[in-house]
Amino acid sequence: MRNYGLILIVGLVALLSSCSQSTSGPKKAVYIIIDGVPSDMVERLDLPAIQEIASEGAYGRSYVGGSVGRYDETPTISAVGYTDLLTATWLNKHNVPGNDNLSPNYNYPTIFRIAKDQDREVTTAIFSSWIDNRTVLIGEGKAETRGVRLDYVYDGYELDKEKFPGREYDLRIFDIDEYVSERAAECIRENAPDLSWVYLWYTDDAGHIFGNGEKFDQYVRLADKQVERVWDAVKYRREKFGEDWMVVVTTDHGRTVDGHSHGGQTERERTTWVAVNKPVNGRMLSGKSAITDIAPSICRFLGFEIPSDVEREQDGVSFYGKADIMDMDALPYDEKADLKWTCLEKGVQVNVLASVTNNFKAGGKDEWIEVGKALSEDESYTVDLKTLPKTGFYKFVLETPNSTLNRWMTVE
Repeated sequence: MRNYGLILIVGLVALLSSCSQSTSGPKKAVYIIIDGVPSDMVERLDLPAIQEIASEGAYGRSYVGGSVGRYDETPTISAVGYTDLLTATWLNKHNVPGNDNLSPNYNYPTIFRIAKDQDREVTTAIFSSWIDNRTVLIGEGKAETRGVRLDYVYDGYELDKEKFPGREYDLRIFDIDEYVSERAAECIRENAPDLSWVYLWYTDDAGHIFGNGEKFDQYVRLADKQVERVWDAVKYRREKFGEDWMVVVTTDHGRTVDGHSHGGQTERERTTWVAVNKPVNGRMLSGKSAITDIAPSICRFLGFEIPSDVEREQDGVSFYGKADIMDMDALPYDEKADLKWTCLEKGVQVNVLASVTNNFKAGGKDEWIEVGKALSEDESYTVDLKTLPKTGFYKFVLETPNSTLNRWMTVE
């Protein structure tokens, strides 16, 4: 993985050979977050498990942090990144700005609530060294999440000081990650939940403690071995039971230049990565994929139905399956709104919708107005704001058969 150009070719080869990788068995998905590992480290180090996963699909650079200087700018902080992924939205929607004293806006459903809202039974699991991932970010059992419950729960070990006593350099967290990855592999081998989240924490601690250097490298390599445990369990299920698995490995944020910190909007803090064992579309191959793309990709792979009002709020674009357009923006120009996008598939009709309310944020419904149509290759559409109620706030959505994009715009 040391040649970034070659890494992207992996995805192109996988795209062209996707038919040979298909299987008719039950679909399952697991995503793994390795905390705080910037893309340049993954590309520099020899990480066999991540490389093998990508060799079946693709590896690509991604980003976190929303749009710099815009309404959706988002801190590059751990719990924020997890929630970006869980909800496919940025901070302006999910309302998780940091790691402490959190009050998520549960009106933007997580992938686990979407899973449980399906008309069929979907089993779910979490393997995590931080209990708040389940109790706060997913909001298990809360009225606001309609009491969503996970079927297999392995977490909260950071609270067990007897089983995991303190160690120099906070290595008890590494011990917990070892235990978490072992339990994840065991549960997948025995129970094969339909949707699982594996969270590995210590790499972020290693970065904070050691910064760039051999020690940080060492613990990224060890995290790859923890990924290997889960990957081996997936391969066992594929071989023995014929199941069709999507495995996504990613991180929640990058790091500052010295490796010690994160939270800001520098290029290294914003630049992340995704490895997936399935063929990808032009979204990931463009190098512009975001962490918010992961949940829509898993939902599409698992065949989840997502309500249109939820889909219109998601900021991610699936990198699995077909994608028609991406990279929407909305800019005011006199009394108009210039909508822009990038075409991935020519000859596709783009339906342009607008709303002048944001009732969804409070659990309500927005009224969507059809304002026009365009072709995907046009890559632009101008909305006359005089045809819409004058509120100063506008939500715009572009819909095609395979893509739904949204942007907000405010004018004085």
